[in-house]
Amino acid sequence: MIAVENNNVKSPVRKQKKERHIGSAVMRALVWIACIVTFAVLIFLIAYILVKGIPHIKPSLFALHYTSENASVVPALINTIIMVGLSLVIAVPIGIFSAIFLVEYTAKENKFIKLIRLTTETLSGIPSIIFGLFGMLFFVGFLNFGFSLLAGAFTMALMILPLIMRTTEEALRAVPDSYREASFGLGAGKLRTIFRVVLPTAVPGILAGIVLSIGRIVGETAALMYTAGTVAGVPSSVMGSGRTLALHMYVLSSEGLYMDQAYATAVILLALVIVINEISNAIAKRLQKV
Repeated sequence: MIAVENNNVKSPVRKQKKERHIGSAVMRALVWIACIVTFAVLIFLIAYILVKGIPHIKPSLFALHYTSENASVVPALINTIIMVGLSLVIAVPIGIFSAIFLVEYTAKENKFIKLIRLTTETLSGIPSIIFGLFGMLFFVGFLNFGFSLLAGAFTMALMILPLIMRTTEEALRAVPDSYREASFGLGAGKLRTIFRVVLPTAVPGILAGIVLSIGRIVGETAALMYTAGTVAGVPSSVMGSGRTLALHMYVLSSEGLYMDQAYATAVILLALVIVINEISNAIAKRLQKV
């Protein structure tokens, strides 16, 4: 009787363990399938771009001036670098200082702070075409910037500002409070603690947000079409019109006459993003060592 009772008691436990084992195996299989599918799609996209674009990368593609014969990417590449630099100069200081204010100088349950976070999250979900239309109406029209790199840079700054704010805010929150307390205990003030202790520790997370922002600037077309314009040349100043690499690729493919050059531009764009990521990672590692 005792043995029978013990078997009856153990059987539900064994059954539960078996069900858990089957459930964990199913979840593990689903995770692996998701990883394989994601990796396969990424490899397919990269391989497709390389196979289609590399054979058409020729010296004429890197001529200093764009013509109907060479469809050079050099002016678009220069405009892309200028656009990235201008957008970051405008958005990064505002985003970082806003995040510092939200994390270090305000109460967590402040209604005004909740409103700011709601606003930034709403901005991050707005389609880029809306930003483009706003930039055309406000920067191009109302402020009379015209179709220019400056109008495009201000529009892109508005687009990447929520991303920089959120990533910087999360990076600052990830810094342990013990670092701040130790700094205060040594006699450092609030401002000195932020700039000498908190910010250097949060640099990798801040750089991650900046890298994502650069990727969005480099790959943007809709917003810049309505603000920076589509002129295939390097303007004499930031008040002139010019197309970036992504916009250059879009224009070439939409015309239907330069598909080979469009695929080659996609390869160059992919290489540019990889180089920017590597440079950012190197800077982050160097700052961590310091």
